[in-house]
Amino acid sequence: MANNPNEFVDAVKDSFKRYADFSGVSTRAQFWYFILATAIASAIASVIAGENGQNLFSLVTFLPTLALSARRLHDVGKSGWFMLVPIYNIVLFATPGKSS
Repeated sequence: MANNPNEFVDAVKDSFKRYADFSGVSTRAQFWYFILATAIASAIASVIAGENGQNLFSLVTFLPTLALSARRLHDVGKSGWFMLVPIYNIVLFATPGKSS
């Protein structure tokens, strides 16, 4: 559980404020809070507006998700370009690494 009740909201706000910032770092909590928020919002968009609403929401969150993923990779000491290599992502997931 989060120490700060506003941590979830702050993490999502930060991700959208820095939607095109591919430099710097993002914590594990920021990454997973954003992924949780977008999954919930995507499900809501799907229920309200159907598949087209969900597709529109995915397009809106595509760039912020890429930027956040690059910053998260920087936090663990990797280049953001590694997200373009799917095989490397499997290797990264399977090996123990630095936690934050």
